[in-house]
Amino acid sequence: ARMEHLRIGEPLDKAIDIGAIIDRSQLEKIRALVDQGVADGAKIWQPSWSCPSEGFFYPPTLLTEVTPSATVAQVEIFGPVVTMITFRTPGEAVELANNTRYGLAASVWTENINLALDVAPKVKAGTIWVNCTNMFDAAAGFGGYRESGYGREGGLEGLWEYTKAAWLEEAKKAAKHAPAEPAIAPGFDDEDEEEEGVAEALGGGMPAIDRTPKMYIGGKQARPDAPYVMAIRGPDGALVGEVGRGNRKDIRNAVEAAHACKWASATAHNRAQVLFYIAENLAPRADEFAARIRALTGGTIVEAEREVAATLDTLFYYASYADKWDGHVHHTPSRNVTLAMPEPLGVMGILCPEGPPLLGFVAAIAPAIAMGNHVVAVPSERWPLLATDLYQVFDTSDLPGGAVNIVTGRREELAQVLAAHDDVDGVWYFGSAEGSGAVERLSTGNMKRTWVSHGIARDWYARGSGRGEEFLRQATHIKNIWVPYGE
Repeated sequence: ARMEHLRIGEPLDKAIDIGAIIDRSQLEKIRALVDQGVADGAKIWQPSWSCPSEGFFYPPTLLTEVTPSATVAQVEIFGPVVTMITFRTPGEAVELANNTRYGLAASVWTENINLALDVAPKVKAGTIWVNCTNMFDAAAGFGGYRESGYGREGGLEGLWEYTKAAWLEEAKKAAKHAPAEPAIAPGFDDEDEEEEGVAEALGGGMPAIDRTPKMYIGGKQARPDAPYVMAIRGPDGALVGEVGRGNRKDIRNAVEAAHACKWASATAHNRAQVLFYIAENLAPRADEFAARIRALTGGTIVEAEREVAATLDTLFYYASYADKWDGHVHHTPSRNVTLAMPEPLGVMGILCPEGPPLLGFVAAIAPAIAMGNHVVAVPSERWPLLATDLYQVFDTSDLPGGAVNIVTGRREELAQVLAAHDDVDGVWYFGSAEGSGAVERLSTGNMKRTWVSHGIARDWYARGSGRGEEFLRQATHIKNIWVPYGE
């Protein structure tokens, strides 16, 4: 009955409720989707009047008895079409709403404001309107999640895309004179082979132990899927250790473990305490890690100790930020409290830089887990043993299984698998310009968010390029929730 009174026509006329569709192709797409919905079993409701003969108009349409698997419930319909699915509990309503590849905007309608503020953050969409719809203002950002795209228009978050980091220009100049990174890192055999012994001294005159670090998946050490290893050699060519060569199946297992983790639901204070705990447990082993860095890289003990100290400082830095990276309340012209809430991206694939091996690994994953993301990390291809040595630190620091997953192997191979994986929500890549381009191309399958270095080396010891708020912004996206007030 209410649809009978809706007016359709010239959109600039204030007495008109519904304007025209953007073009003929979009109009035909809407018609095809509605026809598909009816064919899938939906019941269609439309007003008795007809649309104007001139222009691309489509009547207001309600589709009831829609099943969650129906096409009209899965895709975006950019027209005056509403699909209706019944639910029994608010939790079921959230599951139904999130059962789609898209997430541009959503409306929550309820008389219970407590329930609305509970449901709104759980819906995977960039903009949530509570008891209203189509509210826009330049002060508040607008954008989507998932395959609706990750860009933002308006708000402070929309302006960041027009800025460049101050350190970037100097880094570009330095990159022109820097030597190209080798395709195969020194210290690796071109062919996988078995080694008879690993010269990893335990100290105190004890003999070396042949130890191959495993993958770290779901909080447990897991053997690689394929029976291949990569030899890690020191600067003098001596064998220092071996690591498993991860493949597509190892990435699959790591992504599944990341999705099963509940780290994102932990409070910001709890995440901060865990990061502090990681730093506290790493500090007593500083000499051990410094010795490992020196044995692998051939640097001086002073340089190795500096890297460990910078790693601890980085952990404390992001632990302090974990519960202080706040949102905003925007001043919009209507009577609304417009909340801009930072949320984690979800499951992130992080391809860590080649060096510094310990600091580069920690500086890449720490901001992601501080913001509540679940990480699948690929450590330095040349010196992965610094990352595998952290397993025991993670195990004793209350970090839940699946929050950080580590897969060793060839970086470019694993980067392509992560970039093309449809269950990964974001990828960070710190490597070559060619690898950066490949990651961006492969990420289009599910419109995952990417952050790549384009071959520009970062100074991981410096504020800004090695750590800072840019990392936190890239690890989160902003959800704007419009909450009206007043009678």
